[in-house]
Amino acid sequence: MRKELFYGLVGFTLFLGFVSACTDKPKNGRTDTYSSGAITFASDESFSPIIDEQIQVFESIYRDAKLTPIYTNELDAVNLLMKDSIQLAITARNFTKKELENLKARNYLPVAIPLAYDGLSLIINRENTDSCISIKNIKRVLSGQAKTWGDIVPGSKRGEIQVVFDNSKSSTVHFCVDSILDGKPINSPNIVAVKTSKEVVDYVEKAPNAIGIIGSNWLNDKRDTTNTTFKKNITVMSVSRMDTATYYNSWKPYQAYLLDGHYPLVRTIYALLNDPINGLPWGFAHFIESPKGQLIIFKSGLLPRRGDITIRSVSVSDE
Repeated sequence: MRKELFYGLVGFTLFLGFVSACTDKPKNGRTDTYSSGAITFASDESFSPIIDEQIQVFESIYRDAKLTPIYTNELDAVNLLMKDSIQLAITARNFTKKELENLKARNYLPVAIPLAYDGLSLIINRENTDSCISIKNIKRVLSGQAKTWGDIVPGSKRGEIQVVFDNSKSSTVHFCVDSILDGKPINSPNIVAVKTSKEVVDYVEKAPNAIGIIGSNWLNDKRDTTNTTFKKNITVMSVSRMDTATYYNSWKPYQAYLLDGHYPLVRTIYALLNDPINGLPWGFAHFIESPKGQLIIFKSGLLPRRGDITIRSVSVSDE
């Protein structure tokens, strides 16, 4: 009788352990860990060259991890995060106050990790010699006050200015509205919205009157490890804080000028996390801010958020 009771108790205990093991699994079915499993995350499309390389290196180190990116616009990426469809979004902005309040009201603990600095870049057709522009004139073009090249370059007969964005909901549009136009809408009469950053470059290559606006990580010639050579098929404009832009007071989005503050159109890239189990989304975000991840960012032409960067001035003599 005692043996039967003993075996009955053992069986009941094992059954409770089995039930407990089943109920301990996350309600959403996630089984990923900090360095293993499979997840899908979202990223602004303009950062896809860097993110692809980060994924490749991460998965080569952590063989049990599988990362699938959704390259989309910034608005849709954040919306997916807010709906709990994903736990990580790579964007060019932080959480808004309203978004943080919404997530915290649902007992989440959202975190924003700054990863890098990117220069918002203006590109023109390589036949266009008017390659310097002031912040004042960028604002005039975006607001619709300046409609032709003659409005910003006295004497120019180049005709109407076409402004080319990757898409209407992208981080570049968001930056232009918030940081250049002080919250006012873009009102240029000749706006062209394509779908991707690559399409912006392709469009500008063929359009002598166009100004394309893209992230600077799309510009660098990968054969140049110093990140001081831009694509040969377009011209990257120099931007000035002065009302009148000249060769001497305008700057291109080189890493050194992002660091020392000379280039004025700089934005921060964030990893937005809403991951209650601290799983693979956390692991990947922390990898990007680790020395290996920051080195990938540095080699891409952007400015890493972390790292000891030294700038040296070099004088070259013709003698």
